Amino acid sequence: MLLVMITAIFLLFSMYLLRWDGRSKVLTVQTFLLLFFLPENVTESFKTMCHQPSKDPEELRGNKDDVVLGAFISIVFSDLSLVNFIKQPNTSKVGLMITKDYQHVLSTYFAIHEINKNIKLLPNTTLEIDIFEHSFIANFAIQNILNFLFLKQGNALNYNCVRRMKSKLWDVIGGITSHSSVHIAHILNTYKIPQLSYGSFDPVLSDKRQFPSFFSMAPNEHVQYEGTVHLLKHFGWNWIGLLISDNESGEGFLQNLQPKLLKNDICIALRELIPVIKTLKLDEDIFTRLDDITIAISLTKTNVFLVSGDMQSMMSLQMILRNTESMNWPMDHRVWVITSQWDVTAVYLRQNKLPAQILNGSLFFSLHTNIVPRFQEFFEKMNPYFDSFLFLDWFWASAFHCTIPPYYNGEKYCTGYEELGRLPGSLFEMTMSGESYNIYNGVHSAAHALQAIHSTRANPAFLRNQNRENLWDVQPWQLHHFLRHLHFNNSAGDEIFFDEKGNFDPGYDIQNLVTFHNNSFQRLQVGRMDSRAPNGKKFSLNEDAILWHHKFQQVPPRSKCVESCHQGCMKVIQEGTQACCYNCIKCPEGRISVQIDADQCKRCPEDQYPNEAKDHCLPKSFSYLSYSEPLGVTLTFLILFFSGTLILVSMTFILHWETPIVKANNRNITCILLSSLLLCFLCSLLFIGWPGEMTCFLRQTIFGTVFSISISCILAKTILVVLAFVASKPGNQMRKWLGKRLAGSIIVICSFIQGIICVVWWITFPPFPEFDMHSQMDKIIVQCNEGSNFMFYIVLSYLGLLASISFTVAFFARKLPNTFNEAKLITFSMLVFCSVWVSFIPAYLSTRGKYIVSVEIFSILASTAGLLGCIFLPKCYIILLKPHLNTKEHLSKRTV
Repeated sequence: MLLVMITAIFLLFSMYLLRWDGRSKVLTVQTFLLLFFLPENVTESFKTMCHQPSKDPEELRGNKDDVVLGAFISIVFSDLSLVNFIKQPNTSKVGLMITKDYQHVLSTYFAIHEINKNIKLLPNTTLEIDIFEHSFIANFAIQNILNFLFLKQGNALNYNCVRRMKSKLWDVIGGITSHSSVHIAHILNTYKIPQLSYGSFDPVLSDKRQFPSFFSMAPNEHVQYEGTVHLLKHFGWNWIGLLISDNESGEGFLQNLQPKLLKNDICIALRELIPVIKTLKLDEDIFTRLDDITIAISLTKTNVFLVSGDMQSMMSLQMILRNTESMNWPMDHRVWVITSQWDVTAVYLRQNKLPAQILNGSLFFSLHTNIVPRFQEFFEKMNPYFDSFLFLDWFWASAFHCTIPPYYNGEKYCTGYEELGRLPGSLFEMTMSGESYNIYNGVHSAAHALQAIHSTRANPAFLRNQNRENLWDVQPWQLHHFLRHLHFNNSAGDEIFFDEKGNFDPGYDIQNLVTFHNNSFQRLQVGRMDSRAPNGKKFSLNEDAILWHHKFQQVPPRSKCVESCHQGCMKVIQEGTQACCYNCIKCPEGRISVQIDADQCKRCPEDQYPNEAKDHCLPKSFSYLSYSEPLGVTLTFLILFFSGTLILVSMTFILHWETPIVKANNRNITCILLSSLLLCFLCSLLFIGWPGEMTCFLRQTIFGTVFSISISCILAKTILVVLAFVASKPGNQMRKWLGKRLAGSIIVICSFIQGIICVVWWITFPPFPEFDMHSQMDKIIVQCNEGSNFMFYIVLSYLGLLASISFTVAFFARKLPNTFNEAKLITFSMLVFCSVWVSFIPAYLSTRGKYIVSVEIFSILASTAGLLGCIFLPKCYIILLKPHLNTKEHLSKRTV
């Protein structure tokens, strides 16, 4: 009953400490099961621990100044079919040794050996290591950590009946998988013992509130996710196959990576869950699943496969690759992108051959490593008959296929002088792996933190109040502060320090695997993913250093659902398909795309326009009516021609100033009219050339004013003709209106009204020059903005009003009996004038750019030339060619 009560209290207390979250449920249940089933008997363990005669702690943990570290590694694939949990399992030499991973054990011993030889580091103190192997199984990791905490005397949680020890547990190194690290961290957090993890780093462990004692020597897996996306985007691979382990680790990988893939438009063409092998005896279901996966991989059209999994699941993948290689299935034209959780060069299941052809040219992420001095010398001096390293005899026998006495399995006996350097790389490598490098740095980090706390407590101020014997009488949690502020250089020259979250982030190396037919291989360093680098430089890749599979002929393979959209096109997603399967359409008018597979086309800057291929922008040229272009030359010539013609007409009139035909219709008005018509011709020149501020300010108002003077003169002429005919009748009082005053008043008043309109225009909305960027795609139209179109149309409307009045008066006076009567000529000239300006309005509204200026110039020239030709050319004809008609007698004749 007492045992049950104690167990219940412990269970409740554990649930409270671990907050009973998703991960803690598993941990608490597993711990509870281990408490009852893994030890031989919990009650007997209590009796053994608490009622045994007192022992000297030195018998349990070493000498007076020993400091003990714990290391939890996985190098053995245990055959779980032999474990039934009825009694505590013994994993020693039960299963398959992963000889390549034995380097993790050797790096631990090498680091301890190096520290103990260093007289400056932990002087007068021996650093010891206890190594536990938990076979990639979280349950065994829990069992081992409990055994380690309680001196291998049972798993009595929260009980320590042994007297205070001179040597105590300070730090724990492990584990290799994120799943094991989380379980170990839950237990160690209860005792505030620091944990330095060397393998996969689950992002959940970054939560310092939940895991305050956790320190990672490996980079956060989020860095690897980002590096994977960068790598895929670098080569434009957006149609990939995904192979992940069928366990919690694979599910976490997918949950973290898939949103990043979708965000970067990378689609998963095939997703397969690789079964986890838990026993060396594979059942039929495993083989069936492996066959299905093999067929699915062979049939998919993608050229790139992203692989993530631990050792137990990658055994299955290696079986698939070996089978396809032996059957010559078309699998060797794929590129395998492999995460750091799987050592791609390791072989399992008693196979010593890699699927060399298939894996040739693979890209994989690996934990950062460096060359550690004297590490290979440490290997070369090993001998299984003299060194007592954990499982060294088993490793030696497995690697060299020999027997260590007293065991004999039919093979030759090992001499102990076999050379590790002659082993193939798939069985053992002499260079330090990323995991081994992290273990090495972890042990040295613990030693430097211990040195820091030792130096602090060994100062004279402390020793005055304490005995030398109490120098190491501290608690493990006091080591946290020194670990967080740790900063040193290891023997390889790398800086070792933890950030504010307790993580050491050396980043990931990107390597290229080159395999050879003799089962050897070479790793090529081709890139880095460094989260500590500035933005934009975190990912680096030397593409020229990559050696692809020979079938790709040193050209990076393509892996897309469809052909890429070239520059000048954009993607259009097909309905019912993934985002990577799209159509390509040409960019719409006015837009470009400068990149491959553009999501949308963009506009060029305002001063540029798309080229014909719509893949880049060209600078726009300025468009205005220039004197140098053909249209400008033509119009300038017409202006000068008509101006010259008008001058000739004026000279003709001056030379025949006293002739009846000149005197007949008021010579003064004729002079004013000719002068205003000349100004009408010349004002057209303001519309040609670069539109400046003054040019824009004056040209429309000058045009409106001089034209109003011209039309006013014509109106005055017409009124005078009518009044002259009426006044010639006997007894008519209209004679007194004839004279210069009437004509001058008409001209001044009508012109003054137009002048007032122009002044109001200047004051309210004056014209100004502007650049029209949008009317023409390839041109910047330099034009005058009229300021107010309303005022411009008022000016035109007023001219139309004057012309209509003149036309009306002249039309009714066209049949007056006078030889030199101008009414007919004025009628026809006003008809031409009104026709030109009525047609000007739609032409003005329908044209753009310099052509709108050309239309206005043409209208000015046409209307002015019409006035000149219709009114003055008939008179010049009489003056020059029919002088006999230019007499007073002919003028006095009356026509019926």
